[in-house]
Amino acid sequence: MFTLTTILPAVVQRLRNLATLTLFLSISATAQAVPSTYALHDGYINAHGVMIYYKTIGERGAATPLVILHGGPGAAHDYFLPYLLPLAQHRQIVFIDERGSGRSQRLQDVKQYTAETMAEDVEDLRVSLHLGKIDLLGHSCGGVLAEAYALKYQQNLQHLILAGTFASTTKLNEVLAALRDRMPEPQRKRLLELEAQGLFGHGQPWERNRYTPEYEQLAWGTGYFPVLYGAHPDANYDPATGNAPSNWELYREMWGSDGEFKVTGNLREVEWVERLKTVHVPTLVMVGDHDEVSPELAKQIQTAISGAKLYISPNSGHMQFVDQPDGFNSTVDGFLLK
Repeated sequence: MFTLTTILPAVVQRLRNLATLTLFLSISATAQAVPSTYALHDGYINAHGVMIYYKTIGERGAATPLVILHGGPGAAHDYFLPYLLPLAQHRQIVFIDERGSGRSQRLQDVKQYTAETMAEDVEDLRVSLHLGKIDLLGHSCGGVLAEAYALKYQQNLQHLILAGTFASTTKLNEVLAALRDRMPEPQRKRLLELEAQGLFGHGQPWERNRYTPEYEQLAWGTGYFPVLYGAHPDANYDPATGNAPSNWELYREMWGSDGEFKVTGNLREVEWVERLKTVHVPTLVMVGDHDEVSPELAKQIQTAISGAKLYISPNSGHMQFVDQPDGFNSTVDGFLLK
């Protein structure tokens, strides 16, 4: 016969055992949520005949994979690393080198370098790697590619992050002109002289299809450096190489041949503010407080996309994930984990 006196100790012990098991499972789940090793894989996908390089960090899990698009145009994914590595703690991250950039195939027909064709490459990547729905982060001109992708394939997006980018080239050119006009007068005057003379075709035969060293120092040094960095300037930054594209033909096709302070290539057609009103994906817009692209342009995007959130990184330039890596990554994590 069981009495209350004999039953209570057994019940208490079982409750203690249950509490211990619950705590153990909770600790185990937490430990499993952050792996101790992260696999790195890379390779190529065939995007309708164009070989696109990709790199994945971390294994596929329950979380949505995050695809990351670089800027330039014509840079490569390398400048994100090692700064964005912490994002792989909670999801697989996928980098690509866009067509014509980095390790991806270069094309003889430069007319195939457009935001729209590069957005199609992202879709081919998603399908080829069986990613399902993706989160998409685009930085600088990579943000324009992310916008192009969202305008056509928003049904395949879980979240959209647009960092240091623009949706109106008209507005961007106004911001760039103001940036040029803030240069010290002797340097600004010389820069304008060089632009008036034409920026290509000078020097030795191997130098004629790129900027001259003098222009690089003026544009990417005196002109751009103050808006590239803030809290943590890169001590290794070199104006002659720090912004140089991996493919000048691509750069001139998309950005233009008239210098760093006016977009005259095919990106001049980016006037997407009204079109972005059709995007209904949870969106985070990120910008440095003295970004080359300016908070004004970020606010324009935020206003266009219904419900979009805006994060202005303090004491940060265009490379906000270099200036404030902890703040950048925690903001991205917080947004994606909601």
